[in-house]
Amino acid sequence: MSDTTLWLRLLNAPGIGAKGASDLLQHFADISGVFSASDQNLRLLGIPAKTRAAMRKPDDEFLERCRAWLGQDQNHLVALDDPAYPVLLKAIPDPPILLFVRGNKDCLSLPQLAMVGSRNPTAAGLDTARMFGRHLSASGLAITSGLALGIDSASHRGALDADGVTIAVCGCGLDRVYPAGQESLAESIICNGALVSEFPPGTPPTRKNFPRRNRVISGLAVGTLVVEAAKASGSLITARYAAEQGREVFAVPGSIHSPLSRGCHQLIRQGAKLVESAADIFEELGAMVGVLAEAEDRQEPQASAPGRDRSHQQLLNTLGEETLPIDTLAERSGLTAREVSSMLLILELQGLVQTAPGGRYCKTTRR
Repeated sequence: MSDTTLWLRLLNAPGIGAKGASDLLQHFADISGVFSASDQNLRLLGIPAKTRAAMRKPDDEFLERCRAWLGQDQNHLVALDDPAYPVLLKAIPDPPILLFVRGNKDCLSLPQLAMVGSRNPTAAGLDTARMFGRHLSASGLAITSGLALGIDSASHRGALDADGVTIAVCGCGLDRVYPAGQESLAESIICNGALVSEFPPGTPPTRKNFPRRNRVISGLAVGTLVVEAAKASGSLITARYAAEQGREVFAVPGSIHSPLSRGCHQLIRQGAKLVESAADIFEELGAMVGVLAEAEDRQEPQASAPGRDRSHQQLLNTLGEETLPIDTLAERSGLTAREVSSMLLILELQGLVQTAPGGRYCKTTRR
């Protein structure tokens, strides 16, 4: 019997959580050893009778449904003992036993930043999330979110704008897309990253699934950025999980008159990093983002100065000693606004430009 089948049988046995699975693996070395163990050995390890019975008598309908899903192109299963299982997620107190993945399973091991927020954001909130998603993805971070309407979708789309990697963690089985209407976005994410769920095919999107989904979003990432959230928001659950998992928490402030700013302001009062630009995130993440920036620089052809190619130098020359918005820089340089935005991020990482009030940019004193 294949290890995949054994893992599915373990997943479907009631009463086996992440800790139970880890304890069994530690004792029996691998999944085959778990299922080769005698009933007495399992009982001595504290495995309840109901669980032992379920392990001995598999649910054939459940197994067939999972096998049919896994037989489809781009569908994968990543078990807790798989080398492809993401290290950061494995480090949380209760990692999923199995991950069902549609797309590129290898992208789960990339450095990720989670982005979450309101399902009913303001237009400014949507723009902010998309801008951060684009800038952060252009720097080499994968953007992880939950495929929900609003801030989640804008964050995914920002990463896709930059041709970056984005990962959607779902609160149901991956044989369906939830919420309805997100099918096109989901397909784009599969092409540039992955859909991920701990729930097997056939699992509906019930309310209780989403807090569990949120711990996976934060668990995959080095930090969580919250963009617009009310005080009673699921996004604050994700932020709480991130803090409990020892990850960074970031929040974008807003108007004191907006209900959608109150959740972010509450997080900031509790110690979250106040974020006004991508540089605030890079500063907190420190060395890791520096490595990403250096990797991106190495992909660029060298030109007039070390670490600075011709197009970046052209943009610096266009900026001159003025303080200018992106659209003006694009018009004067002949570059697209998207190109200017990505290049400004790299120049900001290098300490050559800085943000100014009103979404403008100027040179720093360092050249």
